[in-house]
Amino acid sequence: MYLHWSWFLVVAYEIQDGTRTYSSLSWNTFEYVGLFLIVMIHEFGHALACRQVGGTSNQIILWPLGGIAYVNPPPRPGATLWSIAAGPLVNVALVPILWAPGALMRQSGLAGAMPETSALLHTVWIMNLVLLIFNLLPIYPLDGGQILRALLWYVLGRARSLMVATIIGFAGVAGLIALAVWRQSAWFGVIAVFVTLNCWNGLRAARALSRMEKMPRREGFSCPSCGEAPPEGDYWKCTRCTHVFDTFQYQGVCPLCAARFDAARCLNCGALHPMREWIAPAGVAVKV
Repeated sequence: MYLHWSWFLVVAYEIQDGTRTYSSLSWNTFEYVGLFLIVMIHEFGHALACRQVGGTSNQIILWPLGGIAYVNPPPRPGATLWSIAAGPLVNVALVPILWAPGALMRQSGLAGAMPETSALLHTVWIMNLVLLIFNLLPIYPLDGGQILRALLWYVLGRARSLMVATIIGFAGVAGLIALAVWRQSAWFGVIAVFVTLNCWNGLRAARALSRMEKMPRREGFSCPSCGEAPPEGDYWKCTRCTHVFDTFQYQGVCPLCAARFDAARCLNCGALHPMREWIAPAGVAVKV
């Protein structure tokens, strides 16, 4: 897990700016630590769920707009859905957990005797609830947008579901810009830029996936991870001479410099497997 350098600048600003709520900076620090823990647990939810379904997730970055868990689940809608939904589900589980201490303080009368402690618990509970609601907005690449994409995947397929999710995301950008202008908030403006860039990259990825789905497939080979047959064409690059060639046509040997590659990366799921594992066993149909 990594902390982006800009995170420390925002921490310093937010702690200094919070003196209007509490009597000392210590309470502001506790509040920001609470936000940090909520975001961290949320991202670990994504990472652990991805690993549970057989994917890879080895990096989490926390930055001013929240956190990013780099998850790479198997290319299946169910695996993708669980990997994404696990993050918001963590926040759902935290709602009663964070509400209970404050409720007990109010019922026992301790809230009046310890007002700042009560205010801190209430604020942390509100922050978790706001993060949950915001993350569930169906705007790509927020969790809600990616959950929508995973659900559409069952009906529309991998490429078209991503295409629809990113188009809806662009519509959400308009709402974020309007909100930024109305609230005169630089943060919403930054979020709008972030969403726009991710939607644009998602749209490009959807177009690439759509083109790949239409490519002719090479008979007799299938990826050991996802079962997809590799496309016919020059899509693998030699790391020695940078020549692009069809590694399956030339059996892993670059036709220009004769460099040998004993493994091939799947263009569908990104998994790297030895060439011998790509050969489909006799009598087993290759998925095309």
